[in-house]
Amino acid sequence: MSEHVQTRLANGTGIITLDRPKALNSLSLEMVRALTETLLAWREDANVAAVVITSTSEKALCAGGDIRFFHQAGHATPVGGSALLEDFFTEEYALNHLIHFYPKPYISLMDGVVMGGGMGIAQGGPDSGLRIVTERTKMAMPEVNIGLFPDVGGSHFLSHAPGALGMYLGLTGLTVGAADALYVGLADLFVPAAELAALNGLIASTPGAQLAEAIRAFAAPFAQQAGASELSAQRAPIDRHFGAASVEAVMSSLEGDDAPFAQKALAAMRQRSPLMMCVTREMLVRGASMDVADCLRMERSLVRRNFEHGEVLEGVRALVIDKDNAPVWNPPSLAQVTPEMVARFFAPVWPDWAHPLRHLD
Repeated sequence: MSEHVQTRLANGTGIITLDRPKALNSLSLEMVRALTETLLAWREDANVAAVVITSTSEKALCAGGDIRFFHQAGHATPVGGSALLEDFFTEEYALNHLIHFYPKPYISLMDGVVMGGGMGIAQGGPDSGLRIVTERTKMAMPEVNIGLFPDVGGSHFLSHAPGALGMYLGLTGLTVGAADALYVGLADLFVPAAELAALNGLIASTPGAQLAEAIRAFAAPFAQQAGASELSAQRAPIDRHFGAASVEAVMSSLEGDDAPFAQKALAAMRQRSPLMMCVTREMLVRGASMDVADCLRMERSLVRRNFEHGEVLEGVRALVIDKDNAPVWNPPSLAQVTPEMVARFFAPVWPDWAHPLRHLD
């Protein structure tokens, strides 16, 4: 068990509390394994009727995977740290699958930063997930910012967002708040941060079998307090721009729109990895017609190709390690990205029978 993952039972509810505040609860392999071990045990435990995942910090539920570890392990020898890198993504994606199909209510308190891998452990599936946001919620799938792609099931939950909203979030990597998260369908309920103490009291006092229903009733009076969704107001231009047939066409469309919203999106995309924006777009197109397991298998292959290419290593170097904010993307411009470069990312890494996530269904 990890020192950064606390677990306890209260009145038929299993409560998981992430406790790595200095790293905004960024996930290590040890944490992924602790979460998996706990959820597998509770899945079969008749004394656990519901699960809640929360944090000791109001700043974040989880800011993502431990990208410093990615950088360190990605530069290690194949028999050294990079073997742990392979384990990390295989086990993280298997955990995402476990959470999506969890047979008991899976309630995530998405207070503060919820990004990347944090989304993967917060996005319970439609049959079990109950996702709560506050006015402090800062949600994003910002992977293109570091030369990666929206993984942890992003190929599924972003591609199934209404219209071109998922494409907008995936290609720009921009952050949204509670109202937008609710509008996109990445959250279910709004609870003001000032009411979280009362909510935690409700969780402690309500039998697990009745918890999801009780939380919905608790949150109902606050539904209108989430505020107005900017993505709702900008839905028409988002669909117009981000529904274009290529990343180049998206950016060209944005260039013709002087509105501040469009220009902000364009400015963000100009900072991202050209290659990984193209890979992300192709991934979301494919993911729209795939089930969760196949999406995660696709992402697992993509992450191997990405580390082979080295784009994420350069992105993490520039933004996290050296902090020069000047990544040297390969290739450096969108015009130099060829269809063959993108297609290589989707070429099978393993035979189907040897895929590390072959057992997911």
